[in-house]
Amino acid sequence: MTSSRTCILSQFTLGDMLIEYILDNDTQIVGFQLLPVSKKEKRLERREWLINHETRLLPDFMPAIRAWKPEQLVQVKLPGDPVYGFSQGVTMRNSLSTLEMAYSGQEIIAEGGKTDIVTTMRSTRGYACEHHVTFKEGDQAITVYSVFHNEGTETLSLELLSSFSLSGLTPFAPDDAPGRLFLHRFRSSWSAEGRHVCQSIEDLNLERSWSGHGTRSERFGQVGSMPVRGYFPFIGVEDRSAGVFWGAQLAWAGSWQMEAYRRDDQLCISGGLADHEFGHWTKTVAPGESFTSPSAFVTTVAGDLDDLCHRLTSLQDHALEDIPASEVSLPVIANEWCTSWGNPEHNRLKQIAARLKDSGVRYLVIDAGWYRSEEGNWEFTQGEWEPNKTLFPEGLAATAAEIREQGLIPGIWFEFEVVGNQSPLYESAAGHLLKLNGIPVTAGQRRFWDFRDPWVQEYLSGRVISLLRETGIGYIKVDYNEAIGLGVDGCESPGEGLRQHIEGVQNFFRRMRKELPHLVIEVCASGGHRLEPSMLALASMGSFSDAHESPEIPIIAANLHRLILPRQSQIWAVLHAADSTQRLVYSLSAGFLGRLCLSGEIDHLSETQWSLVKNAINFYEKVAPVIKNGKSRVYQQISPSWRHPQGTQAVLRVADDGRSAFVVIHSFAAPLPAQIDIPLPEGNWSIAGTFPEKFIHVEVNRDNMRIIPSLEFEGSILYLKKS
Repeated sequence: MTSSRTCILSQFTLGDMLIEYILDNDTQIVGFQLLPVSKKEKRLERREWLINHETRLLPDFMPAIRAWKPEQLVQVKLPGDPVYGFSQGVTMRNSLSTLEMAYSGQEIIAEGGKTDIVTTMRSTRGYACEHHVTFKEGDQAITVYSVFHNEGTETLSLELLSSFSLSGLTPFAPDDAPGRLFLHRFRSSWSAEGRHVCQSIEDLNLERSWSGHGTRSERFGQVGSMPVRGYFPFIGVEDRSAGVFWGAQLAWAGSWQMEAYRRDDQLCISGGLADHEFGHWTKTVAPGESFTSPSAFVTTVAGDLDDLCHRLTSLQDHALEDIPASEVSLPVIANEWCTSWGNPEHNRLKQIAARLKDSGVRYLVIDAGWYRSEEGNWEFTQGEWEPNKTLFPEGLAATAAEIREQGLIPGIWFEFEVVGNQSPLYESAAGHLLKLNGIPVTAGQRRFWDFRDPWVQEYLSGRVISLLRETGIGYIKVDYNEAIGLGVDGCESPGEGLRQHIEGVQNFFRRMRKELPHLVIEVCASGGHRLEPSMLALASMGSFSDAHESPEIPIIAANLHRLILPRQSQIWAVLHAADSTQRLVYSLSAGFLGRLCLSGEIDHLSETQWSLVKNAINFYEKVAPVIKNGKSRVYQQISPSWRHPQGTQAVLRVADDGRSAFVVIHSFAAPLPAQIDIPLPEGNWSIAGTFPEKFIHVEVNRDNMRIIPSLEFEGSILYLKKS
């Protein structure tokens, strides 16, 4: 809401979201606010002054204090400009560079079901910032980004440029909203991706000070080339009293940051590239030049966390509108990694392919080790990408042909961004590798190609794209198993060097797609460390985790429903001849939480075991349309430990048309409490199919489901239809 010193500059209804631009009449600063249309009548008038002079005396030096002011919709900082309120080293928001920009104009472009809103802020020092909002009809979130223009005669240097900055949280309280605001994040570690963390604003020490002096900030993110390490690039805020969420997801594969910030009644959230303090980033912009931030997806909803996350991930669907034909039905994958563990060879692959014939599996992927030297290790011989002649005596093309002979599309693993220390290129190609302070960046036994270097692009085109074309391989798994760190040489700052390198990597992905339109691309980075929108937009799917055979697979896979599209989440189901039926079902049913990927001793399973697997594949094909287009809700009554899980979990996914759904159920150790009740969408629902035939006890009564687990570490899937 506004005050005597502010006014609504403009309002826009985009789908079920209301956007408001709030103008400070004194400073000409513009704030950017967002709320659900259904809640606009629930807003309350904000208090304008923090202290009322008629009821309390203040010292002469302390004037009446404004309870809130609009926060600038673009945050920017130039070197040397001050920040205020003990902010140095804590946050770069609201520097002089930001505060001196004044509103300069707004343009609205609406055509073809798409609306673009461009708001310009301008400084008398010769620079301007454009705030862009893009909305496509039918979407449930907006895309936001910023553009910095150098309009002066001198070169300027950026230390911060936000992709988005959302203020005014919460509009449903007249004051500083004590006890009702909560911050949502998702932590991530190797083989433990997507742990949801919720903390109150008070627990984060983000309460305003008594006078509004002394800013509060919770700045988090990651530095380096693994964007989902430490945290996912996601931030959410909940007003628990109003039942409203706000959230954002950043589309960037390098160093990034999110921030929850407060100096008065309002909480603000922002995000973008990691700034100078957090990510060692500065960017030089010459006169007449511009710089554009990465995009962020931003939304709000009257609902819960699953509603918020669904709205954000649904925006990732646009990138999948032009996918290879083989991907339309979301077919099952087989990967021999957990079969050979880095020692793939022609005869075993031929044997696996024969077992997979006519099973419904579409891809068979040759994983790491196919290129290793006779005495080398798969982890440290990346570089030349010459097939091992002992493992593949007739060459990769012959193996690929054998796989295709069984009706499968052959795939192959690459880690083409690095050079291992057992490759001669580790030393001989040093001029084409990334450096920091003149020294090659070394992580473990790996160094990194410099993708800003045209020579590197052409070398890898010959080694990767040409190999795929010449062998007839139609699927590539692109892995990435080390992080570059804070940045590299070659630019005005290490962070900018890293940013440009990441852009070069993504350009190579685009080149693969352009030259091989049929190619199916899987993104992998030690499992799930690249599960963010800009990388997934370049691929058909991503590896969900390196949790290959561990009991926590269903937990990780379920949590990722809130962060990526299930149709892009490839989940391991590692099968062994020694597995019991219960263990096989536990593994297979976890794969229904995304893209089912078989591995292990596929060719050594008994006929009875293989029949069970084929039944799972047939059932997967039945629910695949709901995996592709649906909405998920996660129900967890589990212990804090994922490594030693206890309790029960269910994931309900309802098709977009509301006529079908499926539920993936897992029990862990000590599956208590004794039941989980899951509300179903309104209607008369019934069970239309199950896997396996004997499943966890479930009761379905029209619009409610009750799950009553009986065994530990059991899995099952129910397919539901509405009559």
